[in-house]
Parts: sequence; structure tokens; C-alpha cells
Amino acid sequence: MENVMESKAQTDLGTLEPAGLWKYFLALSKIPRGSKNEAAAAQWVADQAQALGCTVVRDAVGNVIISKKAAPGREGAPMTALQAHVDMVCEKNEATKHDFLKDPIALRRDGDRLLATGTTLGADNGIGVAAALAVLESTTIKHGPLEVLVTIDEETGLTGAGGLAEGILKAQYLLNLDSEEEGDLTIGCAGGIDTMATKKVALRPATAGKAPFRLKVLGLKGGHSGVEIHQGRGNALRILAGVLWSLAPRFGLELASLAGGNKRNAIPREASAVFFLDPARLEEFQVAVKGLEQDYRSALGAFDPGLAMAVEPRADAPAQVMEDRDARAVVNFLYTVAHGVESNSPDIEGLVQTSTNLAIISTTGDTIEISTSQRSSIASAKIDMANRISASCELAGFTAKRGDGYPGWKPDPKAALVKVVNAVHEKTFGRPMAIKAIHAGLECGLIGEKYPGMQMVSFGPSMWDVHTPDENVSIASVGNFWTLLVAVLENV
Repeated sequence: MENVMESKAQTDLGTLEPAGLWKYFLALSKIPRGSKNEAAAAQWVADQAQALGCTVVRDAVGNVIISKKAAPGREGAPMTALQAHVDMVCEKNEATKHDFLKDPIALRRDGDRLLATGTTLGADNGIGVAAALAVLESTTIKHGPLEVLVTIDEETGLTGAGGLAEGILKAQYLLNLDSEEEGDLTIGCAGGIDTMATKKVALRPATAGKAPFRLKVLGLKGGHSGVEIHQGRGNALRILAGVLWSLAPRFGLELASLAGGNKRNAIPREASAVFFLDPARLEEFQVAVKGLEQDYRSALGAFDPGLAMAVEPRADAPAQVMEDRDARAVVNFLYTVAHGVESNSPDIEGLVQTSTNLAIISTTGDTIEISTSQRSSIASAKIDMANRISASCELAGFTAKRGDGYPGWKPDPKAALVKVVNAVHEKTFGRPMAIKAIHAGLECGLIGEKYPGMQMVSFGPSMWDVHTPDENVSIASVGNFWTLLVAVLENV
């Protein structure tokens, strides 16, 4: 029966439309392509383009730049670039058995939705890559001269776009295919910067007679720290810190390690602490945890109803624990450091202007590392938010280190490309697009710095819960996205 079900699932996927786009997406999903592990996928893209007779160049950082001649009669049209990133966020729940370094993504269909089985799907931005390849394959689209830019490592620092050389692209227009809501035309985005906090802690042996346990926070939605940061979802690190702050002194917990979160641009869904506790007080401790679980669930309400906490024995606990003063400093920092929306835009209704994401904590020996990510559409506000995180680090005895960051993309609603794409959409679908800027980061900001005269827009199909194992995309919406892309290419 299982083989029959698998066969039916493959048949369902094999009949998706548009066939060319889905053919490439299904093939790409078989190739591991987590950020910084996408070299094989990028080479596969280059091989597909070469097999189609296109000119292919690989730049110094690994981006793929492809050129295709115009369709007959469109040689005089402005050159247009299609742009997408080949890497994906690799997220799974702890119970899911999947190796992102070697396992293909296990796809499944649920009505109009395409999902993965227990992992992120990679529709962000595999759909964009597949669409670009389908355009290159087509012999019927009446497009002008084309370039395709497929970048690497977008999700963990936009290093592909950051390393793109000036002058390598010739296009006048750029269509970024990395948006996530059908009918939206994105014309601007926030800039971002990462701040890493590091602290050395003093260690000592656990008190004799105490046993190791693990407290886990799980069941949260998580989500993209640019797209869902304003939706009131729980942060597993912050919740874990709140529980430890309340219960560690009361129960004499001796903290050995902390772990949680996976990506700087994802709101953490799970977090855990390993600690030593007097076994005689375990039942009392579990009751206290259950009470706090109910408190947090009530506070989150419908925003994040799946929150759960679990306490379990931990046989493989570290042999040493943190000195109490250091453990308290780490918990205090996690509990108080800024997370979430700092301010909303005074100019664009509904747009988050500045935010920060408390993203990851890890313990390696005597070293605690905490990763955070700041975003803003105002460059000075982005730096100010990062400065505040650094100030919090200093107060808690952490050393702060800041990444290079990336620029925002300033909206230009009067640009000719914006008008063309909006007009094509209205003619095709009978309604104008929602023209907006977003709080998430796009590669357009970095590309725009290198190509200041290039006009850019971003659009894509509807997808939800990106950067989480619940990521899914609307199959019908992908069809509409393809229809719009073809129509735009035939009219620019």
C-alpha cells in the first residue's frame, strides 16, 4: 500500500502545470542546496542552461550568469534580467530524520498546496530558479534579449549578490523572482545587519546528588524574521529564558548548556536547556513548568497556539555546569535583549520599519554564542538597533561582533518598469497589483548599489510559512505567476 501511495504522489506531482517550471523545480528539489552547500545545485543550473544553448558564465563567488538571445523580432527590446537565488533555508523539527547535506526534499501535495515532509520546501527561491530555466527552455515566449542571474548564499548573508562584480550584467530591467504573495509588486525592501554575542563562562562540577534533565520549548510556528516578525508569534529562546529566570533560583537549577534556533533570519521555534536538579524535586518542577506553559499559551493565544514544554532525563549531559553568576548573566541577557518590532513606517501603512530577531543560541564547552539580526528601511535606524544590541551585550558581559550588513532598496513607484508590470497584470488579470515595500531583505538592494541605473521589481507566487517546516506554496498561484512573467517578458 505504501508503494502505491508513493506512486500516486509522484503521479500527482508529475501532472503539475506549467509543466516546464515544475519539471525544473522537481529536479532541483533532489539536490541538497542549503546555504553555503549549494555548489552542486548552482552547477546543475549552469549545466541546464548550457544544454539549452545559452551562454553561461560563473563569477568569482559562484553565481551563475546566463545570456539568451531575443526571440525573432524582439532584438531591439530592452535587455531584461531574471534573478533568483539557488540556496534554501534548511529547517526541520528535532524529530524529523533528514540530512540536508545529502537527502532530497520529500515533496507532497495537499490539494492546491505543495509541501515538504517535515522540512522546509525550498519554494523560496526554487520556484524562481525553475521559472527562469523554463523561460530559457521556451521557444514560444516572444521575449527581448535576456540575462538570468542565479545567486548563491542569499539566506545567510546575501554573499552571492554582495560578491557580484560591477559591469557583468548588461540588462536595463531586472525582475527579481523572490516575492511570496501573488498580486503584490515589491519595489523596495529593508536593509539588515547581524550581531553576534559571545561569552566565556566559568565551569564547575555539578553538585553531587543532582541529576541531569532537559527542558524543551517546542511547537511554535517560527517564521521568517522579516515577513512574520510583526505577527505576535512566540520566540522559543525568549520563552525558555523566562522559564529559567523564574525557576532556576527557586529549584537550585545548575545550568549546563543552552541550544535553540537555526537561522538568523528565522524566528526560533524550538529551544532547550540542559541542567542538573535534585531528583526529589522533579515532580514539583514539572508542575511549575506546566503552570508557566499555560501562562505563555494564554499570552500568545491564537498567534501561536501550539506552544508546549517538556522535561526529560538527559543521560548525555555535560560533566560540568556554569557558575551561578555566569548562568544568571546568560539567562538575564536572553530574557531582556530586544526582540521583535521596534517601530513601524510613518510613511507606508502596515510596513514594519525597524525590528530585531533573537535568533540562535549555542553552547560549545565554556563558550556561549547568541546570534541576532536587525532590519530597517532606514539605514541609521538599523545601526542604532544594532548599537542597542551591543549595549545589552556589554551589560551582560558578552562581546559583540557585527557583520557587514546589506543595504535596503529605495522604492521608486514612478519607474517605467513598475508601470509596465502593473499595466500587464491589470490587462491579464483584470486588477492592478498592490505596489509595496517589504520589511524582509531582497538582493535588489545590493544589486542596485552596483547597477544604480537598473530598474528593478520583484514578484512571485503565494507561499506561506517560509523558513519553517510548514513552508508551502499554492500550485494555482505558481501558474498565475508564470502567466504574469511570460506576459511581462513579451511587453517590456
